[in-house]
Amino acid sequence: EPPPYITLPEPCKPFWTAIVTARPRDTWNDADLVQAANLAKVQYALESATVGSDEHAKLTRLSMALARAVAVHPTATVGRAADMVGAATAEREARQDDGDGLIPRLRAV
Repeated sequence: EPPPYITLPEPCKPFWTAIVTARPRDTWNDADLVQAANLAKVQYALESATVGSDEHAKLTRLSMALARAVAVHPTATVGRAADMVGAATAEREARQDDGDGLIPRLRAV
């Protein structure tokens, strides 16, 4: 839940949750939480903006700026794309590997 000094409408709360769980809980300070609430409101507003409209473009730019401000953009949360190549390759291979049968896996039936 947002701190009591932040007014966050109910429809914005799913965005708030997604934003604040993108970073470890102990890394958030009060100023970050205010920016996270603003980002949640902008993300909610983006839902109703017509894609391609000036409003959508402005909200998208604002959303990206706020995401950078609270460090919840991909580079801050998972690292640079160039550094993720090895991890992405390992993940893809792990998903394709049938394994040795010792670890149970879900299979399409």
